[in-house]
Amino acid sequence: MATEEQVIDMLKEIVDPEIGVNVVDLGLVYGVDFPEPNQVNVRMTLTAPGCPLHDTITRSAEMAIETLPGIEKAHVDIVWDPPWTPEMLTDEGRRLLGF
Repeated sequence: MATEEQVIDMLKEIVDPEIGVNVVDLGLVYGVDFPEPNQVNVRMTLTAPGCPLHDTITRSAEMAIETLPGIEKAHVDIVWDPPWTPEMLTDEGRRLLGF
C-alpha cells in the first residue's frame, strides 16, 4: 500500500500551468486519506475559485496517484475552506516564485 509521503511526492509532479509551481509547494494540498485499501482521497484547493484549469489539475493528480503500486482509485476533492493565501506556500514554493 502507498504511503502519504509517496502520494505527496507524486503530487509534486503536478504543476499549476499558470504559475509554474507544483501543487504541493504552492500549499494547495490540505490532506491525504486512505478510506479503504487501494484508495486515496486528497483534499486540496486551487489558488482561485474560477481557475479554468480545475479539471485538468484534478484529473492529472488522480492519474498520477493511480500509478502508485497498490492504488486502484484516487479522488481529488477540491475545497475552498480554508481559502488559499500566499502564506500557504512552502519554503521551496517561495524560492521558486522569488519571494
